[in-house]
Amino acid sequence: MYSFLPSVPMLTVIYVVAITAEAMSGALAAGRRNMDIFGVAVIAFVTALGGGTIRDILLGRFPVGWTQHPEYVYLVVFAGLLTIVGASYMRRLKHVFLVLDAMGLIAFSLIGCNAALEMDYPIVVAIMSGMITGISGGILRDVLCNQVPVVFRRELYASVSLFACILFLSLRELGVEADINTAVTFASGLVLRLMAIWGGWKLPTFSYQQRWD
Repeated sequence: MYSFLPSVPMLTVIYVVAITAEAMSGALAAGRRNMDIFGVAVIAFVTALGGGTIRDILLGRFPVGWTQHPEYVYLVVFAGLLTIVGASYMRRLKHVFLVLDAMGLIAFSLIGCNAALEMDYPIVVAIMSGMITGISGGILRDVLCNQVPVVFRRELYASVSLFACILFLSLRELGVEADINTAVTFASGLVLRLMAIWGGWKLPTFSYQQRWD
């Protein structure tokens, strides 16, 4: 059976923090759509663990990770429901959430890369695996909440995941030791994401309004 998390302790800790933060962001999105408590719990779960689930299914990596770690299910559902109680305070923590989300994006991306590498997939598949793990939870959240996914319309996000995956795999090919590679990639990706947030960096947008009659 394949391992759910990499052997790097730092990533494991960040993973737990990240799924908690993502579950809370999912709960807030559900609240903005006036969902009931069950809806909040579902959106919290999908946001936090959906990316890894999609990755495992696409890679044929069974059993799916969270099924072997039910404690993560309890954690994300509890975090989502707890958000209902503390929703009035969440606005004050906006900047904290942005940092935690950035950390989660990089951690998920690296975990996704590792998952594909464990199964001896080609480099391009490892990159896609990392990106799917990093961004799919947020995409599912927004689709279920009937919104255009944030990842496609705001600051650099998927691009940061792509950058982190390529850097991680490039350093690996150069023979950089795993812990050092992880630390360098994580720090670089985090800095890029935070700079994109505070600098408002975006990719060029495509707007097409002409009608076909």
